[in-house]
Amino acid sequence: MKTFQHKTATSVADTLSILSEYGEKAKLMAGGTDLLGLLKSKSMVGYPDVVVNIKTIAGLNEIKTDAQGLTIGALARLADIAGSTDVKDTWPILAEAAASVAMPQIRNVGTLGGNLAQETRCWYFRFPNAIGGRIMCKRKGEGPCLAVKGDNRYHAIFGAKKCFAVCPSDMAVALAALDAQIKISGPKGERMVAMTDFYHPLGNALAADEIIVEVQIPRPADNNRQVFIKHRVRDTIDFATVSVGLVVSMDGETVADARVVLGAVAPGPYRATKAEAALKGQPINSETAATASAAAIVGAVPLSRNAYKLDITKTLVKRALLP
Repeated sequence: MKTFQHKTATSVADTLSILSEYGEKAKLMAGGTDLLGLLKSKSMVGYPDVVVNIKTIAGLNEIKTDAQGLTIGALARLADIAGSTDVKDTWPILAEAAASVAMPQIRNVGTLGGNLAQETRCWYFRFPNAIGGRIMCKRKGEGPCLAVKGDNRYHAIFGAKKCFAVCPSDMAVALAALDAQIKISGPKGERMVAMTDFYHPLGNALAADEIIVEVQIPRPADNNRQVFIKHRVRDTIDFATVSVGLVVSMDGETVADARVVLGAVAPGPYRATKAEAALKGQPINSETAATASAAAIVGAVPLSRNAYKLDITKTLVKRALLP
C-alpha cells in the first residue's frame, strides 16, 4: 500500500469537515472489506491522502421501525440486518439479501452503506497495478470500456453507456424493490435519493464531500409477498451473475401492485417495468409467470459473451413468482 493518513471521525459533521478539506483525496472506511482490497491493488481512480474511519460515529448502526416504516443506519452491519426480527417479519427480502452476501466473516464487518457504495467488480477496472500496471478505462476518466470487445461475461445487458460494469450490491436490489430512499448528508445539508436513482453508468450519486447517513424503507402493503433470489457461479460466496428482487401485493387472488427489480444486469438495480405491468391485475400462476419472465428481458442488449443472462433472468423471475 501507499502511505496515507488515518483519521477517526466522531460525528457526521466531523466527517463532512474532513471530506470538505480533502475532497477526492479522502475515502471513507467502515467495514473496509472493499476499500482495503482497492488500496492494496492500487486500482482506484485516485489514491487517497487520508482514510476516514467512520465506525466510531454513534447512532449510525441503528435499525429502527415506526408506523411509517423501517430506518437502517449506514453503519448497520449486514449480519445484524439479516438477523433482525423486525426486518425478517416485515421486510424479509432485506434479510434474504443481506444473508446472501459473501460469507459470515464479511457480513460481520460489512455495512449497509458500504454495500451500497462499493466499487464495481469489473476485472478491467480492478486489474492490479502490480501485474503490468493499471488498465485505464472510461470509469477511470480516459479510454474506452474494454469489456465491449473483451471478456464481458459478467457485464451489463441493460442501460449501460460508456461503462458496462454492473452494480454489485445485493442490498440495492432488495431496497429498490421496496421503494427505499437513501438519506445523504453533505455541506449543503441533507437530501433524499431514491434507490433506483442512486447509480449511473460511471458510479453513484455521492459527491466527494458527502456521506450516506441512513436508508428509509416504507411499510409494504398488508397482503404482500417478498422474494430475493440470485444466481452465482460459486453458490456460497460469489457476487451475483443475475439477481431478482420481487415485491407483490395482492388483492384477493390477483396482483394489485408489483415491483420486479433485476440485479447484476445494469449499472444499478433495474426495474423490469414491463414485467410489473404483465403481473398487475392477474393471478400468479405458471402462465402469468412465463409472460412476466419474458417481459422482464424486453429491451436487453447483450454483449458478445453474456447473452446467457437472458435465460437466467427469465428463470429467476419465474422462481421468484411461483412458490
